[in-house]
Amino acid sequence: MRLVQILIPKAKSDVVEGVLHDEDIDYTLLVERGREEPSVVITFPLPVPAVEPVLDDLRDAGLEEDSYTVIVEAETVVSENYSDLEKRYAQNDPRISREELQSQAKDLTPRFNTYVVMTIMSVVVATAGLLLDSPAVVVGSMVIAPLIGPALGASVGTVIDDHALFRRGLKLQAIGLGVGIATAAAFASVVRTTGLVSPMFDIFEVAEIEGRLTPDLLSLVIAAGAGVAGAWTLTAGTSAALVGVMIAAALVPPLGVVGIGIAWGLPGVALAATVLVLVNVLTINITSLAVLWYKGYRPNNWVQADEARIATQKRAVALVAVILVLSAVLGAVTYDTHRVGSYEEDVTEEVRAALDSPEYADLTLMSVTVEYTNPVPPRQPERVVVTVGYPVETDPPRLAETLRQRDIGRIGAAIHLPGGPLIDSERAEVVVVYNERSEV
Repeated sequence: MRLVQILIPKAKSDVVEGVLHDEDIDYTLLVERGREEPSVVITFPLPVPAVEPVLDDLRDAGLEEDSYTVIVEAETVVSENYSDLEKRYAQNDPRISREELQSQAKDLTPRFNTYVVMTIMSVVVATAGLLLDSPAVVVGSMVIAPLIGPALGASVGTVIDDHALFRRGLKLQAIGLGVGIATAAAFASVVRTTGLVSPMFDIFEVAEIEGRLTPDLLSLVIAAGAGVAGAWTLTAGTSAALVGVMIAAALVPPLGVVGIGIAWGLPGVALAATVLVLVNVLTINITSLAVLWYKGYRPNNWVQADEARIATQKRAVALVAVILVLSAVLGAVTYDTHRVGSYEEDVTEEVRAALDSPEYADLTLMSVTVEYTNPVPPRQPERVVVTVGYPVETDPPRLAETLRQRDIGRIGAAIHLPGGPLIDSERAEVVVVYNERSEV
């Protein structure tokens, strides 16, 4: 529930009291003697869904738009009229008022210096966690990331026509992404040049990094969920701290991977992670904007409402257009992932079929691994490593030649894309490993 306090000229107190009487709202009225113009402070409790409708009724009755108004959270109200009021507004959408939404969106964004420092620290921790392959450290970086405020602030500023809030949210998002990439690249470069990681360290063998090198269409689902949850939580007036972690999960680790790709001189890695960052931040913005518009947030003034509608439509179209362009990349990655998975499944099945022959009855298939020339899409199979076990003190049969004869490791017909062929060779090399020995 909320306790509303409004400072009004004494001449308008009868109008305000009339609206409150019509709504059966209990109120108290205090005379304010510290002003030149005779004024009164009127105080009344309201259920959360009733705040915006009642304030709109008061403004329609003549209360000025910029009247001094304070809305605070109240714990308990004991009143028969209030109980009836709760029942009357129980069917309304339990969302906070425009004024509270605007205030909470501003409160979610810290001061500039704090925002930059917290962004730097969260990206440093995330990058360290990625290099350590530590999920716990990566999650810790999300907790301190201050990225939820600017994303929701830009959306709130759009739907309620608050240009200053929109510009601040947009600016801080751009600064956050730029600072995040620069910080991750600088930190990863220091780690690499100072020998904090082994010279033989392979970032493609790190699970926390590898998982963010192939952003597919499922990334849209994750970012959309974060945007919807963030906006919905904000409109409900509840804590957005946990949702902030979800939004940071979609942005902070990929920023770390971008920096690592730059530091290791791997433009493909940096580009893949950059696409993931951009898709996530744009999807969070469009979904949060859609939720706020669906919830019915508009400026009270009809002229501002029309301007907000036009601005919302233009920004939504622009966001959707960019997301669709980037989604083409995600679609290509999704296809590449499916192609690679199908290829590995086919190779494994063919190896198993070959080992079913009576001459290989003593062999045990341990694993089938496919190595690629490029760890990021489009991936070209280069080598198939088949590991088998055989009885001690026996000579294993020459399996590699048999696999070659069965055409295992073959790659389908070339698929040409604008950037070149997706598959540019006919066969991957087959290597058979027998207890520390290999046969090519």
